[in-house]
Amino acid sequence: MKRIKEVGPEAFKLLGDETRRKMIFLLRVKELTVSQISGELGITPQTIYHHIKKLEKIGLVEVAREERIDHIVESYYQATAETFICSIGSLRKETIKVDLVDVLEGLNKIGFKMEGHDEVVAKLIDLETKMIKYKGAKSLEDELVKLDKDLDFMTLHWIKRYADIMLMSEEEFAKRQKISREIRQLLLSICRETPKFA
Repeated sequence: MKRIKEVGPEAFKLLGDETRRKMIFLLRVKELTVSQISGELGITPQTIYHHIKKLEKIGLVEVAREERIDHIVESYYQATAETFICSIGSLRKETIKVDLVDVLEGLNKIGFKMEGHDEVVAKLIDLETKMIKYKGAKSLEDELVKLDKDLDFMTLHWIKRYADIMLMSEEEFAKRQKISREIRQLLLSICRETPKFA
């Protein structure tokens, strides 16, 4: 098992589910079968199996070993890393496009009336890709590995984010701010109505 693994937003989205997070925490500690996870969490084996297949498909868990018991082969699962950090830097543009379409739809659902289309998404992808270039240390992940393995992925995400900000040169930071303003202006240009939150 790796100490740290960079994952994309689709994996991070899966970890938004409390049951899947609990499963990952269990599988970081030891190898378990679907039945054992079911017993630990008090959830049916069918539900655990459904979740484990999603986690396996996205690369968050893997089969560590298989054991034959009578005529049945039991698979023992483990997490593929002790810590997962979300990043869009290593993803293909097509994946980013799908994610940004989901983001625009999500903004619509919470009351922002967005008129997004392919041209806007393409511009957002371009800006987000430029933004990724301006991050602090190239080898920050190596340093994160040295941190306490009990830190959760959200804490590590924020540590990485703040470290990136502090390690940027003034020029890099200024360029990031400029890109952030461009993203804001683009989003405002396609927003026809904003919700009023209390």
